[in-house]
Amino acid sequence: MFKGHPKGLIVAFFANMGERFGFYTMVSIFVLFMQAKYGLSSATSGYIYGIFMFCVYFFPLLGGYLADRVFGYGKTISLGLVVMFLGYLLLAIPTRFETGFGLVLTALGVIALGTGLFKGNLQALVGNLYDDPKYSALRDRAFSIFYMGINIGAMFAPSASEKVCSWILAKSNFVYDARIPQLANDFLKGKLADVNQFLDVARAQNPAITIDSLGQFAESYLGTLGRSYHFGFGVACLSLIVSMLIFWGFRKYYRQADVTEKQKAASTELKSQVVELTPEQTKERLVALGLVFFVVIFFWMAFQQSAVSMTFFARDYTVSHVDKVTNIWFDLTALIPLYLSLVGLYYLLRKGASSRTRVAGGLALAVFALLTYLRYRTYPESNPFQPQRFQHFNPFFIVALTPLVIALFSYLNKKGKEPSAPRKIGYGMLLTAAAFSILVIGSVGLPSPAQLGGQVAPPQHQVSVYWLISTYFMLTVAELFLSPMGISFVSRVAPPKYKGLMQGGWFAATAIGNYLVGVVGWLWMKLPLWALWSILVVACLLSATFMFSVMKKLEKVAAD
Repeated sequence: MFKGHPKGLIVAFFANMGERFGFYTMVSIFVLFMQAKYGLSSATSGYIYGIFMFCVYFFPLLGGYLADRVFGYGKTISLGLVVMFLGYLLLAIPTRFETGFGLVLTALGVIALGTGLFKGNLQALVGNLYDDPKYSALRDRAFSIFYMGINIGAMFAPSASEKVCSWILAKSNFVYDARIPQLANDFLKGKLADVNQFLDVARAQNPAITIDSLGQFAESYLGTLGRSYHFGFGVACLSLIVSMLIFWGFRKYYRQADVTEKQKAASTELKSQVVELTPEQTKERLVALGLVFFVVIFFWMAFQQSAVSMTFFARDYTVSHVDKVTNIWFDLTALIPLYLSLVGLYYLLRKGASSRTRVAGGLALAVFALLTYLRYRTYPESNPFQPQRFQHFNPFFIVALTPLVIALFSYLNKKGKEPSAPRKIGYGMLLTAAAFSILVIGSVGLPSPAQLGGQVAPPQHQVSVYWLISTYFMLTVAELFLSPMGISFVSRVAPPKYKGLMQGGWFAATAIGNYLVGVVGWLWMKLPLWALWSILVVACLLSATFMFSVMKKLEKVAAD
């Protein structure tokens, strides 16, 4: 995978993987944490999440400016890692039920600032590696590989948070039940109309609970669940330490790329490498980047629903138990070996493969298929899972599909038919619209969240997990066409003296999209489900139409 690429890509790949593992561990449980511990509504928790994500992706503008003008890329990235660690540490501090809200908001601000210092500048650093003519033709593929590292970290995050949460709950003799947080908070606030419904759910945890002890149970369960989420946030602290060790320990592999245009201009040895553009060229490039930034706002508005409205849909409208075969999708200890066995099958049957490759493929097929089967045999007939587990599908599909997408684009490149980066972005928007069309169809006939009063839907209105899995699959294909290609486009087109700032601009567009996530969360209790998803479909179709209308201008700039 890394063959032919500079070794600095490997360092960036693993440093980013560790940071993203921590970030997505936190994100996978954030809205659930806010609703369970503080009793916030879906609208309020979604709004806070949207503001946080806006800051996470807007602060790279500041990080890019500081890197370009003050510290350089490596020092700014290092500072970001330290600041993020402090933020996750604050978030991991366990406080009593319904307390510590100010500490949580402070932690979110610190995490957002640290991410802004880290994220865009690491991408700028990767882009610098491919300014070398020796590697320039590999730029798009490099960012696809880099993006794969992000998603390997994200893939394991939901399972990690669930394992930690389940462990803490089990220590108090509780098990996770998605119905309890809302019921318990409504009961404690005197808003629950049917107390017996809550009593029946509580007795599934402890048969000895009575009406008189129901309040004590509610506080104890919510307090324990909140503490379990704090421990989940603590996982992010550990992953940040790993990222620090990788980034600082292997600096020699990216040192040559850790230089800004300002630093080049100040160096007698590097001054000849400074690239000067005319004001007209600079303006043309900035306009092209602005057009792309505008389009991707709507992609991120749709994509980031995974942590808000799609998590609500998973919790409230999707079955909470699956059979043995379907459970393979939710268990990475079976899903990953199954995927690797299919990779082995490919190399076993690959046309033109050497005998050694076929033997290795056959061995991989046998070993990983056996591991999958042995894991499958441990499953009971009915297998529960927590709603955040759905969030591992997107990164899993990224990891599984990236080699296929790279192979597809390489094949088209050899034929002279590979789409330009802007055209890939346009196709990505169309695929995003198709992804949410699946949820439009799956939601027809379901009661609205307002009709349910914020409660989990009764069994007759709970749908198959495959509606969400299919949506995540299509959304992932869209992401592979759009996000790494967009990052590569920014890296190629950005005026040299604004590289860090323009990577920040990409994230600023992402920030606006993430802020709009909160708007969709606000609409959760106001619209039928099919109408909610339709808004995202229409927004993506309109942005795709705009993208294709300015395609010639963008392709001209990309080719210069």
